[in-house]
Amino acid sequence: MVKSRNPAPEVLPVSPIPLYTQIKGILRDRILDGTYQAHQQMPSESELMETFGVSRITVRQALGDLQKEGLIFKIHGKGTYVSKPKAFQNVAQLQGFGEAMSRMGYETFSRVVSLKGMPAGPAIAAKLGVDPAEEVVELRRVRYLNRAPISLDVTYVHKAIGERLAKEDLAHRDVFLILENDYGIALGEAELQIEAMLADEYVARQLQVEEGAPVLRIERLTMTAEGRPIDFEYLYYRGDAFQYRMRIQRSPV
Repeated sequence: MVKSRNPAPEVLPVSPIPLYTQIKGILRDRILDGTYQAHQQMPSESELMETFGVSRITVRQALGDLQKEGLIFKIHGKGTYVSKPKAFQNVAQLQGFGEAMSRMGYETFSRVVSLKGMPAGPAIAAKLGVDPAEEVVELRRVRYLNRAPISLDVTYVHKAIGERLAKEDLAHRDVFLILENDYGIALGEAELQIEAMLADEYVARQLQVEEGAPVLRIERLTMTAEGRPIDFEYLYYRGDAFQYRMRIQRSPV
């Protein structure tokens, strides 16, 4: 049974915020900050009633909302457990990882593995529309969801953009938002290719999975609103923790 490492914040009986909402917020914060870790058992309903000084129905309302959000799951006769984070991103909308996950309430940050200049080479040059000998900047980051590694992002940008990005807080900010909000570059559309693969030794080490584990590999070329290529990426997502979703319509025959 998981015991809280910190005393529970006091709930306010006289408040415009319902008690179950206050308790849900407290428990939610503790799931997101790692106090209650994935697959660990949550305190029982009786323990939560005693901790917060509330009724069973209030506790059940809070837990029910957390279950609807996918943060916890119940096993009949055994109790309530913390879900392993499994996020999804809408493939029909162009968003950065942090931008998409923060809207879902997840805690995200990045670990910058490397940022360096290098010749574009034939493959990257063809994507960014430069000469193969021209220097581009490669940015490698491991993206974390609720403090667990979920993706390895390998990004290529033009040298001038890369030199500016080197001065930014890339651990906590998405490149897309920096390009738009700080540099005034309007983004347009992106081309994506998605395939399944097995993690090689390098990818496995960065994502903390076994070598040969399933990985979702995405190639994404992002263009400006004027149609110029600005950002090319290889994105490697853990197959057990992420999924892309889309909505499609059938055209009239």
